Amino acid sequence: MITSFRRHAATLAVILTVAAFGVPTSATAQDASKAAPAAEAPAPSAAPAAPMAPPPAPVPTVTKETIENPYGLEALWRQGDFVSKGTLIILVIMSMGSWYIIFVKLWEQFKLMRQGREMSSSFWKSASLKDGAKKLKDGSAFRFIAETGLEANEHHEGALTDNIDLNTWVTMSVQRAVDTVQNRLQDGLAFLATVGSTAPFVGLFGTVWGIYHALTAIGIAGQASIDKVAGPVGEALIMTAIGLAVAVPAVMGYNWLVRRNKVAMESVRTFGVDLHAVLLGRKVELKAAPAR
Repeated sequence: MITSFRRHAATLAVILTVAAFGVPTSATAQDASKAAPAAEAPAPSAAPAAPMAPPPAPVPTVTKETIENPYGLEALWRQGDFVSKGTLIILVIMSMGSWYIIFVKLWEQFKLMRQGREMSSSFWKSASLKDGAKKLKDGSAFRFIAETGLEANEHHEGALTDNIDLNTWVTMSVQRAVDTVQNRLQDGLAFLATVGSTAPFVGLFGTVWGIYHALTAIGIAGQASIDKVAGPVGEALIMTAIGLAVAVPAVMGYNWLVRRNKVAMESVRTFGVDLHAVLLGRKVELKAAPAR
């Protein structure tokens, strides 16, 4: 009995052992078999998403703050009355006229000096005075003097001119022609002299008018605050500066042009004297020819 009981106990133990380890093993294998297809299934190929670029940073807008100058030329014109504007316009006209005359006279002097050089190389080498006069440039000062001398030498007739000898008549004609050229060179210089002498006083008038405005503003405000006085005083100082800026170039241009006129007129006077001598010598030869 005991032996058969031991055999049954051993058999039961074996069955329990198999039941304990076999069932989980099969479950594990079953789970592995189920997981295998899932592992073997290829994963869907999805392209990796590109990283998004950050949005551009906003460009900061730089705003320049413009500060209006309440004491400049624009404010002077805007705030000034008709007297201030009229004074400023007069100074501008005087300045423009001065610079125009300076440039025009410089160009005339340059042309006269160039014509003097051309005359020296062509006129005195001609066969006669008429041929020499034709070689000179039409409208030039030297041709005007030469034609005037020739006309006075050839047309010395009349009841009134008979009382004047030929020498005096030719001398007077040539001298008048030289004086005419000199007067043309001096045209406009009187305007420069006038501007140079009066422009500072015109600017001073604007200065006085600006100070008057300053005193008026102080009287109205009842106190001498800087904002009430700065505008009119600035207007006064600007008028003074403009007056000096107009007068100084006019005076300097006048003195410079007068000095250059003297240099340019030297060649003109020399030409007049030489022409006078040639005309009188030619007339003496024509009178002495029949006596031979």
